[in-house]
Amino acid sequence: MKGIRQLAKHLDISIGTVSRALNGKPDVNDETRRRVLAAAEELGYVANQSGRSLRQGMTNVIGLMLEVSRETVENSDDFFLGVTDGLQSVFSRHKLDLVMLPCPDDEDPHEYLKRMVARRLVDALIISATRRTDRRIELLEKARIPFVALGRSASGGSYTWMDLDFEGVAARGVDRLVAKGHRRIAVAAPSSDINLGYIFLDSYRQALQRHGIGFDPALVIRVKSSEQGGYQAGHELLMIKERPTAIILIHELMAIGLYRRLAEAGIVPGRDLAVVGFREEPRTHFLQPSLTSFRMSLRDLGAQLGETLLATMPAYADHYPQGARNRIWPLELVPGESDAFTLTI
Repeated sequence: MKGIRQLAKHLDISIGTVSRALNGKPDVNDETRRRVLAAAEELGYVANQSGRSLRQGMTNVIGLMLEVSRETVENSDDFFLGVTDGLQSVFSRHKLDLVMLPCPDDEDPHEYLKRMVARRLVDALIISATRRTDRRIELLEKARIPFVALGRSASGGSYTWMDLDFEGVAARGVDRLVAKGHRRIAVAAPSSDINLGYIFLDSYRQALQRHGIGFDPALVIRVKSSEQGGYQAGHELLMIKERPTAIILIHELMAIGLYRRLAEAGIVPGRDLAVVGFREEPRTHFLQPSLTSFRMSLRDLGAQLGETLLATMPAYADHYPQGARNRIWPLELVPGESDAFTLTI
């Protein structure tokens, strides 16, 4: 039995009374409410959520748009698992559900999102992997759908975003390595047009300039943000004629592939090459020598992201009066052994 009409007929009470009892309205006495709930459970009544959504103009669902590929699946990138844990901790306070919207890497993200918007599957959205110029932002602004971008973009508009402190990663990484005597510092940057790569490289150039070091484009190694990308970065680093003495990685999983390629060449991080990366628990935790890395609480990031999104939604904004503002999320530098040595001139 699925229909509310059948449930009302079974109990011999009005449809309106059954509806108010199921929705916890105060004008239904306790005995009637108990009867309705007991009968609904016994007879397998399931509320027609799509019909209710149409009537209310809300789905009570938040969408998180991800870009997925075979490579990300094979690498078991756990970044968004941690983030969604934090998101759920916030959305559950308001009985909101979170759904993942995975865009395959062979489809245009703008076209994919346009299709999701047309179907009105969600009340609000979180988009990730923002490009330098990202057409999704204009699409969501025109559709008047509340959203937050996990990552900045050069695209115009007054949208709300959160981003990791990639400027700080590059600047502090260079500062730390220069203090240890390094002058030829390579970076492994994304091969895609994702905006974080531009932010990271701009800060890297500025940090080198601050220390009086010229920028060498040969030391910018563009690879995929994955274990395979880290392996490729190690291979390309070994091919550089005047080999760098240090490298800064932009993604958590790169260190695993890099360590593998260096081991094949008999090069030891922390002795022959200084490495600064990102830390992903538990995978990079067991690297030897231990990785000097930037880390953060993904759950806390997700919780703040959720509150920031709800602050943009009229139904929840009063709960989060300080939430709807742009934020750069800090990362903690955790010293390890992978850059422990100091160069002597």
